[in-house]
Amino acid sequence: MSPESTGQNEHYLRVFWRGFRTWRGNRPFWAGLFTMVGGLPIAYFPYANMHLGNVTLAMSTTAGAGSLIIGILLITLGLTMWFHHIVRVFAGVAAILLALVSIPVANIGGFLIGFLCALLGGALSISWAPGEPKPDPVPAGAAGEKSEGAGPGTQESGPGFHGTLTVPQQPEQYDTTVEVDGGRHRAG
Repeated sequence: MSPESTGQNEHYLRVFWRGFRTWRGNRPFWAGLFTMVGGLPIAYFPYANMHLGNVTLAMSTTAGAGSLIIGILLITLGLTMWFHHIVRVFAGVAAILLALVSIPVANIGGFLIGFLCALLGGALSISWAPGEPKPDPVPAGAAGEKSEGAGPGTQESGPGFHGTLTVPQQPEQYDTTVEVDGGRHRAG
């Protein structure tokens, strides 16, 4: 064993945190978190009692069941964004619509706290896109070799890449034939 070997004596929290960062980077994590945080005040405030000294204020309204359903749906959509991120666009649109519905139904959208968080989470979910995979690194032997007699269409790369050759990309050729009916439908 060498003292430079990694992974042997790492603390379990560091290993857990690295795994969590990898998991978090592969899905719309912040979108799901904001959507779930937005669902909590929307579901909570209609059932809350606020105590000011000896006075109790009950904020329950007739739409308490509606706001509870909206809050639970927002929490469910947030979890869907985390664990089933392939439907992130649907979940984002549904979160935005539920946030807008919560304004008249659930005490001005959970006193605007839940509304703004759910709206932000839905927008983040719609705009999130999975990252591109990193290209494989060049093998150690291929980086220092220089090809003798480069063929036509190849050129030597810039000063940062000594001895590597690049092939210029040719634009893809498209079929330019016109259909018999001129590209129109039969009805048109």
